Amino acid sequence: MPRSPSGNVHFSPRVVRADTIKCIQEVIRTLTRPGWINHVPHNYCDANAGTIKADEWRTLSTIYLPIALVLLWGEVNQEAPVEGSHFLKVLDHTMALFQATDLLCRYTMTLARATAFRSLLKQWVDGLHEVHPHTKAHQNRTNVHVAFHLYDFLILFGPVISWWCFPFERLIGTIQKVNTNNHIGGMIQLLSYFYLL
Repeated sequence: MPRSPSGNVHFSPRVVRADTIKCIQEVIRTLTRPGWINHVPHNYCDANAGTIKADEWRTLSTIYLPIALVLLWGEVNQEAPVEGSHFLKVLDHTMALFQATDLLCRYTMTLARATAFRSLLKQWVDGLHEVHPHTKAHQNRTNVHVAFHLYDFLILFGPVISWWCFPFERLIGTIQKVNTNNHIGGMIQLLSYFYLL
């Protein structure tokens, strides 16, 4: 592992820098995509990009980010080979999560795919403290534990597309855009009344 100028052995180079974000934005802007793939904000990570939705995160992690990160970190930098090898470790670690996401979002599910998903997720979790040493000081998150239960859901319920919540997220987004002028008992409640009939 690279050492900091002060000799700290837990030092690792900053992974996401301004040039990393610029490269990701360039890939988003210039990549030719089929019409059935949803777009993501070309100004990803900028303050005016808005909130990234779950479906956009899925598209980012299965298409745009892998391409951008392979272009950035796919080869060891001959000028700084130690730092370059660290970025290769980060790339391999990140790709395990991206591959798990890709397997999770397939339109058909088999036991082999569900098992491969769980293995890739475990690989990502096991490498987290090594690749990102600062995470050792953080408390374990519940959502990492819950992610392992997705394997059970894949076996029980089949492909994730049959039970994910993107349609509900879109409906909530539509409802949030309705102007109520902070009045209670107006058009919203009238609409909900008709939906309940």
